[in-house]
Amino acid sequence: MRDLPDAMPLPVAIAHPVHDPADYRKALSCFATGVTVVSTHWQGEDWGMTCNSFSSVSLEPRLVLWNIRKAASSLEAFVRSGGFVVSVLSQAQKPLVRQFSQGDMASRFANVPIQRGEAQRPRLVEALAWFDCQLHQLVDAGDHHIVIGEVVAFNCHDAEALVFWRSQLGRIASSPTAS
Repeated sequence: MRDLPDAMPLPVAIAHPVHDPADYRKALSCFATGVTVVSTHWQGEDWGMTCNSFSSVSLEPRLVLWNIRKAASSLEAFVRSGGFVVSVLSQAQKPLVRQFSQGDMASRFANVPIQRGEAQRPRLVEALAWFDCQLHQLVDAGDHHIVIGEVVAFNCHDAEALVFWRSQLGRIASSPTAS
């Protein structure tokens, strides 16, 4: 093990009381994330929800993860269906954030163009990227489950990404030329 150089002292952090959920959520909101809709097809019905906990896990095998509340009404559908699709939302799909976070499943998918892969799971047509996954592992984690999927198909195209930062939806400005 290498010794690290004594370059700079670590900054002193001002600790907030660990029991204050509002302060904890505020601190978490400082991390910008992408916004996705996770969907599946189970017992003849499409299920979908807005999600910003999506992340890559592994390149080999291709694994991704997202989190779902244990109390979520759609938990059983996502677990028993055997797989899911993560659709990464583009800036143009901003209205879908609210649409997929409330109401019944029929209203969530109302007027939303979808395509289906081999397993019949719905993916949003105008998504910036999508990942069709087989359920790989479910990990117990506090009041949530971490859902890990093995990517069996994916695609992407150029569009402006939708991001979530400090409880607001926004965009990342892209430069006209790459350096």
